[in-house]
Amino acid sequence: MSKYYPPEDQAKQFHCIHCGVFAKQKWSVLCFGYRSVDASPITFCQCEHCNGLTYWHASRMIIPADAPVAPPHPDMPASVIEEYQEARSIFARSPRAAVALLRLAIQKLMPDLGEKGENINADIKALVAKGLPVQVQQAFDFCRVVGNNAVHPGEINLNDTPEMGQHLFNMINFIVEDRITRPKQIAELYAKLPEPARAAVEKRDA
Repeated sequence: MSKYYPPEDQAKQFHCIHCGVFAKQKWSVLCFGYRSVDASPITFCQCEHCNGLTYWHASRMIIPADAPVAPPHPDMPASVIEEYQEARSIFARSPRAAVALLRLAIQKLMPDLGEKGENINADIKALVAKGLPVQVQQAFDFCRVVGNNAVHPGEINLNDTPEMGQHLFNMINFIVEDRITRPKQIAELYAKLPEPARAAVEKRDA
């Protein structure tokens, strides 16, 4: 999955919130007035690919109100996508509620990775015992800790630091890429080897 560049104030290029294409953006200042033209505090940009407009105030995108977060990974299991998409739709209005949904998404992802899906911490421990790479373990624990702060407020205030919640979307996509997409790609390539070659490997490792 290619890297997602979210819409950012005054950025020359990013993934358009309308068409999803990484495209150049043309920025302008919204003006108003009858006898004279005065600059307003609102800026807007136009996507060169689809001509879609986004409006910004105080460095924040205000129209459309959808939060500029990464779309779900193409290989994300169907059991997880519903929570992920719902979290995307409400993140701009309530980062805390969105992160709580993402915590649920992580929990529902666990059975697809061979775990019970009843206790995230226990499932991570089981995956580590099976050889889970440290980077992926840290991604899981990032999601777990930030998600727990959404359900049971603690040291992380998600309303004050919404970027912490935004990182969760990227982390979940990273986990799907590492745990689902890469093994699938390798299995598909391995299956293309001649049958005698695969049989020799099985005999070697028997």
